Amino acid sequence: MIHVLLIEDDEGDAFLLKEAMDKTQFKNTLHHCCDGIEAQDFLQDDESSRPDFILLDLNMPRMDGHETLKWIKANDDLKDIPVGILTTSSAEEDIRQAYKNYASYYITKPTTFEDLQAVINVIDEFWLRTVKLPRRS
Repeated sequence: MIHVLLIEDDEGDAFLLKEAMDKTQFKNTLHHCCDGIEAQDFLQDDESSRPDFILLDLNMPRMDGHETLKWIKANDDLKDIPVGILTTSSAEEDIRQAYKNYASYYITKPTTFEDLQAVINVIDEFWLRTVKLPRRS
């Protein structure tokens, strides 16, 4: 079982992502944090609750996705966790900055539920079933 952390401030988007995961037979444990500060608390809380994979939005209050990504990748205990960006921004500067800060991939959120299901299916198939991820202790 893979533990996935979703860092997403928009409750509607988080709900749709969870629904898409349910519809695509996503068989992994999903945790949800509403912003970077909440994610920091979650990630520092207990090693056994650390995720194997992170889905990160960029546009969030308090601590945005770029800051959150930098913090994760600067932390020796967390930097090996793959972090995928799933955001509404298609701005070239956001894309460059995300990869500069070691994002594993960058996807602009689809506009339809069917396309969101397809994206979740690809993430599940490639990142969570095909790729070998480092296991958390």
